[in-house]
Amino acid sequence: MNTLLLDSSVVLAAFDQGDRHHEEARALLGDNGVTLATLDLARYEVANVAICGWKAPEAVSTLLGALEQIGGDGGVLPSTASLLARAAEVAELHGISVYDAAYVAAAADGDRRLVSCDARDLVSKGLAVTPGAAA
Repeated sequence: MNTLLLDSSVVLAAFDQGDRHHEEARALLGDNGVTLATLDLARYEVANVAICGWKAPEAVSTLLGALEQIGGDGGVLPSTASLLARAAEVAELHGISVYDAAYVAAAADGDRRLVSCDARDLVSKGLAVTPGAAA
């Protein structure tokens, strides 16, 4: 696997100094010779957290800029109907949200390694690795 597929939690952690994965996530987003990709869904997720969670609308452009850099690297992959159909199956199988399952399905489709800070739904189930484990 040459490409790491980052879910939105990794991008958010890279910009949240209070996040326990902050340093590792920041290092992944840096120029480290690893190809990074994500889903188009990440745009909505990071913007939502900036507005609703952080109450920091000024952070939206920075977060979206980070996703654009990923887009220029491994790409921002589209959430196609076939991807979401597979995600629905993964969600049902593992008892996770379709949002999380979309990243799992996209990682499996392209032989990518999924990286997430979501210990409860992804990492603990062996569906993703943490930023520190991916480094």
